[in-house]
Amino acid sequence: MNLKKELKMKFSAVEIKDLVKSWLVISLAFAIAINGLNLNLVIFFIIMLLTVGSGFLLHELAHKYAAQKFGYFAEFKAFNKMLLFAVITSFFGFVFAAPGGVFHQRIAGKKEEGLIALAGPAVNIILSLIFGMFYFTIPFQILRIVFFYGAYVNSFLAVFNLIPFFGLDGAKVFQWSKTYWAVSIVLAGIISLTVGI
Repeated sequence: MNLKKELKMKFSAVEIKDLVKSWLVISLAFAIAINGLNLNLVIFFIIMLLTVGSGFLLHELAHKYAAQKFGYFAEFKAFNKMLLFAVITSFFGFVFAAPGGVFHQRIAGKKEEGLIALAGPAVNIILSLIFGMFYFTIPFQILRIVFFYGAYVNSFLAVFNLIPFFGLDGAKVFQWSKTYWAVSIVLAGIISLTVGI
């Protein structure tokens, strides 16, 4: 097996631009919402790039990778108006984030559709577990802040995206397998509550 070939994904120049733009804007929005506009903004922006931004980016790349593994064309597209709205809401202390999504060919089977949808939240759950492990074991306070946001926000992203409403990943996962859906959302919820306490 050629591992390099297995892991390779195809990107267009426009898609790369949209991914980078969304990563930067979402990270900035969360930095403003959490920290406000003060001298620490740059520090919080970097923290958000590494935690929230990476969670968003890897979530979308997981959808894309899963779709391409099944042989479907898949491409991320940014929603510019929603990116702007995310920044606007951040000034009120919260972020309404719908920065974009991975669009792929229509999938015939519920299983493939469910697995592609589950890939994004699954990455957030894995990231939250990794960040959470470091949060509870690393003694340095500044690093614990980074790991806290990484664990908490990624677990929240997983829970939110697994809500079984139309348009969210959870609806497709729920239609395919209620067992996988239940295990995933319960696990993400436990991590979120454990870190948040």
